[in-house]
Amino acid sequence: MKKIGIVMGSDSDLPIVEKAVDVLKEYGVPYEVHIYSAHRTPEQARAFSMNARKNGFAAIIAAAGKAAHLAGAIAANTTLPVIGIPIKSSTLDGLDALLSTVQMPSGIPVATVAIDGAANAALIALQILAVEEKEIADKLEKAREAARETILAKDSALNI
Repeated sequence: MKKIGIVMGSDSDLPIVEKAVDVLKEYGVPYEVHIYSAHRTPEQARAFSMNARKNGFAAIIAAAGKAAHLAGAIAANTTLPVIGIPIKSSTLDGLDALLSTVQMPSGIPVATVAIDGAANAALIALQILAVEEKEIADKLEKAREAARETILAKDSALNI
Protein backbone atom coordinates (compact mmCIF):
# COMPACT_ATOMS: atom_id res chain seq x y z
CA MET A 1 0.00 0.00 0.00
CA LYS A 2 1.22 3.48 -0.80
CA LYS A 3 1.82 5.86 2.08
CA ILE A 4 0.70 9.37 2.94
CA GLY A 5 3.21 12.15 3.46
CA ILE A 6 2.52 14.79 6.05
CA VAL A 7 4.62 17.95 6.06
CA MET A 8 4.26 20.80 8.52
CA GLY A 9 6.00 24.14 8.44
CA SER A 10 6.82 24.19 12.14
CA ASP A 11 6.68 21.88 15.13
CA SER A 12 4.06 24.27 16.57
CA ASP A 13 1.70 22.73 13.98
CA LEU A 14 2.08 19.27 15.53
CA PRO A 15 -0.97 19.37 17.85
CA ILE A 16 -3.19 19.86 14.78
CA VAL A 17 -1.24 17.46 12.53
CA GLU A 18 -1.57 14.71 15.15
CA LYS A 19 -5.31 14.62 14.39
CA ALA A 20 -4.48 13.54 10.83
CA VAL A 21 -1.96 11.01 12.11
CA ASP A 22 -4.61 9.54 14.43
CA VAL A 23 -7.00 9.00 11.50
CA LEU A 24 -4.31 7.35 9.37
CA LYS A 25 -3.36 5.08 12.29
CA GLU A 26 -7.02 4.15 12.81
CA TYR A 27 -7.20 2.97 9.19
CA GLY A 28 -3.81 1.23 9.29
CA VAL A 29 -2.31 3.39 6.56
CA PRO A 30 1.46 3.97 6.46
CA TYR A 31 2.63 7.57 6.70
CA GLU A 32 5.66 9.77 7.28
CA VAL A 33 5.68 13.12 9.07
CA HIS A 34 8.27 15.83 8.42
CA ILE A 35 8.94 19.45 9.32
CA TYR A 36 9.92 21.37 6.19
CA SER A 37 9.39 25.07 5.75
CA ALA A 38 8.69 26.63 2.37
CA HIS A 39 10.71 29.65 3.51
CA ARG A 40 13.35 28.32 5.92
CA THR A 41 14.12 24.93 4.33
CA PRO A 42 12.97 25.32 0.71
CA GLU A 43 15.53 22.86 -0.68
CA GLN A 44 14.35 20.07 1.63
CA ALA A 45 10.66 20.80 0.94
CA ARG A 46 11.36 20.75 -2.80
CA ALA A 47 13.38 17.52 -2.65
CA PHE A 48 10.69 15.80 -0.60
CA SER A 49 7.91 16.74 -3.01
CA MET A 50 9.94 16.02 -6.15
CA ASN A 51 10.80 12.51 -4.90
CA ALA A 52 7.49 11.68 -3.22
CA ARG A 53 6.08 9.55 -6.04
CA LYS A 54 9.19 7.40 -6.41
CA ASN A 55 9.34 7.11 -2.60
CA GLY A 56 5.93 5.44 -2.51
CA PHE A 57 3.58 8.26 -1.52
CA ALA A 58 0.02 8.50 -2.87
CA ALA A 59 -0.74 11.98 -1.53
CA ILE A 60 0.80 14.70 0.62
CA ILE A 61 -0.85 16.64 3.41
CA ALA A 62 0.79 20.03 4.03
CA ALA A 63 0.01 22.05 7.16
CA ALA A 64 1.12 25.62 7.77
CA GLY A 65 -0.03 28.79 9.46
CA LYS A 66 0.45 32.50 8.80
CA ALA A 67 1.89 32.87 5.26
CA ALA A 68 1.00 29.19 4.67
CA HIS A 69 2.96 28.87 1.45
CA LEU A 70 3.96 25.27 2.20
CA ALA A 71 1.12 23.43 0.41
CA GLY A 72 1.66 25.51 -2.72
CA ALA A 73 5.42 24.99 -2.62
CA ILE A 74 4.89 21.24 -2.29
CA ALA A 75 2.28 21.19 -5.08
CA ALA A 76 4.60 23.13 -7.38
CA ASN A 77 7.04 20.24 -7.31
CA THR A 78 4.81 17.17 -7.62
CA THR A 79 1.78 15.97 -9.54
CA LEU A 80 0.60 13.93 -6.55
CA PRO A 81 -2.53 15.23 -4.82
CA VAL A 82 -1.68 17.82 -2.16
CA ILE A 83 -4.11 18.54 0.65
CA GLY A 84 -3.52 21.78 2.53
CA ILE A 85 -4.37 22.35 6.18
CA PRO A 86 -4.40 26.05 7.06
CA ILE A 87 -3.35 26.35 10.71
CA LYS A 88 -4.93 28.89 13.02
CA SER A 89 -2.41 31.25 14.56
CA SER A 90 -2.57 34.44 16.56
CA THR A 91 -2.49 36.34 13.28
CA LEU A 92 -5.97 36.81 11.81
CA ASP A 93 -7.28 33.58 13.42
CA GLY A 94 -6.02 31.52 10.48
CA LEU A 95 -7.84 33.44 7.75
CA ASP A 96 -4.46 34.42 6.29
CA ALA A 97 -3.41 30.76 6.20
CA LEU A 98 -6.72 29.72 4.64
CA LEU A 99 -6.47 32.26 1.84
CA SER A 100 -2.80 31.47 1.19
CA THR A 101 -3.60 27.77 0.93
CA VAL A 102 -6.80 27.90 -1.08
CA GLN A 103 -5.93 30.68 -3.57
CA MET A 104 -3.60 28.70 -5.83
CA PRO A 105 -2.88 29.68 -9.42
CA SER A 106 -4.46 27.68 -12.21
CA GLY A 107 -2.50 24.53 -12.95
CA ILE A 108 -1.13 24.03 -9.42
CA PRO A 109 -4.10 22.77 -7.40
CA VAL A 110 -4.16 22.27 -3.64
CA ALA A 111 -7.21 20.64 -2.08
CA THR A 112 -7.84 22.69 1.05
CA VAL A 113 -9.70 21.75 4.22
CA ALA A 114 -11.03 24.01 6.95
CA ILE A 115 -8.73 25.88 9.31
CA ASP A 116 -7.22 23.21 11.62
CA GLY A 117 -9.14 20.54 9.64
CA ALA A 118 -6.52 17.81 9.92
CA ALA A 119 -8.95 14.91 10.36
CA ASN A 120 -10.68 15.80 7.08
CA ALA A 121 -7.32 16.11 5.34
CA ALA A 122 -6.52 12.56 6.38
CA LEU A 123 -9.95 11.38 5.24
CA ILE A 124 -9.42 12.93 1.81
CA ALA A 125 -6.05 11.17 1.60
CA LEU A 126 -7.79 7.90 2.54
CA GLN A 127 -10.39 8.47 -0.18
CA ILE A 128 -7.56 8.88 -2.68
CA LEU A 129 -6.06 5.57 -1.53
CA ALA A 130 -9.51 3.95 -1.62
CA VAL A 131 -9.62 4.31 -5.41
CA GLU A 132 -7.19 1.37 -5.54
CA GLU A 133 -7.43 -0.09 -2.02
CA LYS A 134 -10.73 -1.91 -1.48
CA GLU A 135 -9.99 -2.49 2.21
CA ILE A 136 -9.73 1.26 2.80
CA ALA A 137 -12.90 1.86 0.75
CA ASP A 138 -14.77 -0.69 2.87
CA LYS A 139 -13.56 0.92 6.12
CA LEU A 140 -14.65 4.35 4.89
CA GLU A 141 -18.10 2.98 4.00
CA LYS A 142 -18.44 1.42 7.47
CA ALA A 143 -17.44 4.69 9.14
CA ARG A 144 -20.03 6.60 7.11
CA GLU A 145 -22.71 4.07 8.02
CA ALA A 146 -21.79 4.30 11.72
CA ALA A 147 -22.03 8.09 11.57
CA ARG A 148 -25.42 7.83 9.87
CA GLU A 149 -26.69 5.42 12.52
CA THR A 150 -25.45 7.71 15.31
CA ILE A 151 -27.35 10.68 13.90
CA LEU A 152 -30.51 8.64 13.38
CA ALA A 153 -30.32 7.37 16.97
CA LYS A 154 -29.97 10.94 18.23
CA ASP A 155 -32.93 11.94 16.09
CA SER A 156 -35.04 9.13 17.56
CA ALA A 157 -34.06 10.13 21.10
CA LEU A 158 -34.96 13.77 20.56
CA ASN A 159 -37.74 14.78 22.94
CA ILE A 160 -38.69 18.28 21.91
